[in-house]
Amino acid sequence: MALLQISEPGRVRAPHQRRCAVGIDLGTTHSLIATIRNGVPEVLPDMDDTQLLPSVVRYSPEGQARVGYAAQADALFDPKNTIVSVKRLMGRSKADLDPNDAHLAPYDLVDQSGLVHIRTVAGLKNPVAVSAEILSALRARAQRILNETPVGAVITVPAYFDDAQRQATKDAARLAGLHVLRLLNEPTAAALAYGLEQCAQGRYVIYDLGGGTFDVSILNLTRGVFEVLATGGDAALGGDDIDRLLFQYVMAETDIAVHAPGDIRRLFDAVRRAKETLSEENEAHIDIALSNGVRCVARLREAELAERVQPLIARTLDLTRRALRDAQISVQEVQGVVLVGGTTRMRAVRRAVETFFKQAPLAGIDPDQVVALGAAIQADRLAGNLRGEQDDWLLLDVIPLSLGVETMGGLVEKIIPRNATIPVARAQEFTTFKDGQTALAIHVVQGERERVADCRSLARFELRGIPKMTAGAARIRVTYQVDADGLLSVSAREMRSDVEASICVKPSYGLSDDEIARMLEDSMRSAHADQNERATRELQIEAERLIDATETALACDADVLTAVERDEINTALAAARAARAGADTERNALDAAVQSLKAATDAFAARRMDKHIRAALAGRSVDDLTQSQG
Repeated sequence: MALLQISEPGRVRAPHQRRCAVGIDLGTTHSLIATIRNGVPEVLPDMDDTQLLPSVVRYSPEGQARVGYAAQADALFDPKNTIVSVKRLMGRSKADLDPNDAHLAPYDLVDQSGLVHIRTVAGLKNPVAVSAEILSALRARAQRILNETPVGAVITVPAYFDDAQRQATKDAARLAGLHVLRLLNEPTAAALAYGLEQCAQGRYVIYDLGGGTFDVSILNLTRGVFEVLATGGDAALGGDDIDRLLFQYVMAETDIAVHAPGDIRRLFDAVRRAKETLSEENEAHIDIALSNGVRCVARLREAELAERVQPLIARTLDLTRRALRDAQISVQEVQGVVLVGGTTRMRAVRRAVETFFKQAPLAGIDPDQVVALGAAIQADRLAGNLRGEQDDWLLLDVIPLSLGVETMGGLVEKIIPRNATIPVARAQEFTTFKDGQTALAIHVVQGERERVADCRSLARFELRGIPKMTAGAARIRVTYQVDADGLLSVSAREMRSDVEASICVKPSYGLSDDEIARMLEDSMRSAHADQNERATRELQIEAERLIDATETALACDADVLTAVERDEINTALAAARAARAGADTERNALDAAVQSLKAATDAFAARRMDKHIRAALAGRSVDDLTQSQG
C-alpha cells in the first residue's frame, strides 16, 4: 500500500521535514541556547535542569577543558588557568585592555598575531578558542536534548561589537562545529522576543546592560517590520565594571590589600554575590577568609551601591540619549523600554531607567533569557521553518560603527555611516595624488573619529596596474559591502581601465585561515578524549544519584534486610563511594562499582515497594478499593 504525505494547506514543509536550528546568547557571565519546540521558543537546560551556563573555562595540564559550573568552582584554587569574562577579550589586543582591571590580575597576557592570548598550563589560549569551548558545550547540550545536530545557529553579539569582534565570534563558532546562520545584535534579538510574543507596535528602546557590554537600540515595530533606527553603546561597560568598583570599595573600607590571584577571585565572587543580594535585599554581608589567614568582613547597603555605581549608570544614559538623538525621537515618543541583561536586575538601574523615560520598564520576559529566545525565533525562520502569518515579519538591522578609508594626511573618509541599515553597499570615487601613479594603497578603518590613529584598523590592500595619468585624472571607485552579519568586504576599481582589486576583510585582531584550520585539526584530534571526559562525568553523576538514593533507602527501610544483605549493600556502597571520590579512578572501574551497587540493591528495592504497598492497603477491603476506583 502506498503511503501519502499529508500536510496542512499553506505549509511550506511537511512536519517531518522541519529543520532544527538554535539561537545562542554567548554572554560575558552566562551563556544560553534556545530553540523552537512545539511552536514556542524555549531555553534548553543541562542535565541538572539548569538553563544558564557560566561562561567559564578551566584548562588542565593535559589540555582538557572544563566548562560551566565545574570550571567556576575551580576558579578559586586555580585562577590562572580558569578564564572568566572572555567575551571582553574578543577581538582585542593587549594594548586595548585596561591595565588596572583587577579581573585580569590572575592572567599572564601576551600578544600574538595582534590578538591577546592567555598563558595556561595547556599552552597559550586565545579568546576565540576559549569561546569555542563554551559554544561546544552548548552544542552538545542541544544534541543531547533534541537528539539531532542543529543545521545552524544564530549567535548574538553586542550591537556595538566592531568588525574584529564579530569575526572573532564567527571563528569561535566555526571552531565549535557550528554553522552560523546569522550574527544578530543582542538588542534586536530581544526585540524579536518581545515583538512576536506581545505583538508590540510603536517605538521601543532596548536597554541591554550585561556582564561585560552595554547596548542601546531604538526600534520601530509596526505590522511585523522590526526596523532598527539607531544603536549605541560601549563594548567595555557592564556588570564586571560594577564588580570592580565594589571590589575597590571593599578593599578601601577594610584596609586589606589583596594580591594573591586566588584571593582576588574569591573576593570578586563575594562582591558579585553581594551585588546580586542587593537586588532583593537592602543589605548584604561579605565575610571570607584569605589565604594568609586574614578575614575580609564588610557590609554593603543598597543605598551605598546605588551611589557607587551612579557614574556608570549615568554613562549608559548618556549613550541612550545619543541614540535617541540619532533616531530623531524624543523620550516622550518612546512606547516602551525593554530591559535586557542580568545587570538590569539591580534596583538602582531600574530606578534610573524609569526616571529617565518617565515610565516603568518592561521586564515580562526574564532578562537573562530574552536574547536567546529572540535568537531562536530568528534561527527557526532562517532554517526555513515558516509558520504562516505568524512568520510574516521583516528584520531591518543597522551597522553600529562607521566604515571608512584613509585619505591623505591620515584622515578618515567615511563611506558607510553608522546606523545605516544592513545589508548595505556604498561606493565613493577617489583619484591619484601624483603624476604617473600606477598603484593605490587602500586602508580600511572603522570608527567615528576623524583621524586614522583614533579608529580601528581593519585591513589594507593595494590596487595595482593603474594606467599612467596626470594626478587627479584616474577615477577609482571604492565599494564597501556589509552583509547581514555586519561583516565587510571591500573592492576598488579604476573605471577607465577596469583594473580591480578586492578583499574580504579579515580584521587585524582575527585569526588567519591557517590558524583556524590548525585549531580545527586539534579539536578533531581531541574529540575522542572529549567524549571520554563527557562519558566519565555522566557516569560520576549517575554514581552520585545512586549512592544518595541507597543511603536514603537504608535510613528508612533497613528493617526489610537481613544482616548479611545489609553488609553486602554497605560493602557495595563503600566501593561506589571510593570509586566516585577517587580522582584517578578509571571509568571502567567506576562503572563496575555502579553496576555492583545496582545488583546489590535490586532485591532491596522490590521489598521496599512491597512494604509500602502493604502499608497503603492495610485495613482496606476489596469493596473499599473498588469504590475508590469508581
